[in-house]
Amino acid sequence: MKQAILITAYKEESSLIDIVDFFGSDYNFYIHFDRKVRIDLSVLQERKNVFVSKKYRVNWGGVNHLKAILLLVDIALKNPENAFFHLITAEDFPVKSINYFEALDSTKNYLDFFELPTPFWESGGMDRIDYYNFFDLLNAKKTIHAKVLGKLLSYQRKLGLKRKYPNEFLQLKLYGGSTYWSLNRAALDYVLQFDCNKKIIKRFRHTFCAEEIYFQTILLNSPHAGSIENDDLRYIDWESGRRGYPAFLDETDFESLIASNKLFARKIDKSNTLKMMLINHVSNR
Repeated sequence: MKQAILITAYKEESSLIDIVDFFGSDYNFYIHFDRKVRIDLSVLQERKNVFVSKKYRVNWGGVNHLKAILLLVDIALKNPENAFFHLITAEDFPVKSINYFEALDSTKNYLDFFELPTPFWESGGMDRIDYYNFFDLLNAKKTIHAKVLGKLLSYQRKLGLKRKYPNEFLQLKLYGGSTYWSLNRAALDYVLQFDCNKKIIKRFRHTFCAEEIYFQTILLNSPHAGSIENDDLRYIDWESGRRGYPAFLDETDFESLIASNKLFARKIDKSNTLKMMLINHVSNR
């Protein structure tokens, strides 16, 4: 049985080639590139264990990111060899050796989660669902678009224009958490086969960062809840603010990374020496 690496990407392919080369031919890779990105993907597409799609135009915060992830999950599950699945970005990189990955307990699922509403998110996170958030129509990375999105949300709050919850939502306790996870086949099969899937996807349209709610809500309301470890096994720095949130990791994080139980570092710049330090470290183990 094999493990599958699912990747959502927005930038050049060199970082992806580093990830593919690290894991090698015994792993399968499923990559979705933002359709807005103009890039030559021929080097990746030549590899037999790599699937590449550019189906969706992905704006930060929009539901198309969730749709892209579900597309990768669907394709990866079609290969019966795949038993365990890791969702990452092209800016992530493994912290542990191949032997460590092979020794993972595949009966468990690794997913960051908390109940909604939560103190971790603005307004408890409910503004994401209660109001229309038009991130698929407007690019929040553009200042003018971000201002418009903020004003539209403010108007809805003032006017009390809350969206209705369908019955399928009312039957579920809502959870949120990190986008990225390591899940087994049984859990992902359940997510794709979930009875109310299409209706919930439709309701998640115009929901901010729906991918941070979707998997948590379905799985924590499922028979698989008992198999979930509340840890996504990603090393993420939300504190320092180095070049953004989460921060870009560098060589000063090396000792903390290798001392952790995390599988992946998120996130590393393509030119960062930290990547070479990690490669050298895990190759000797």
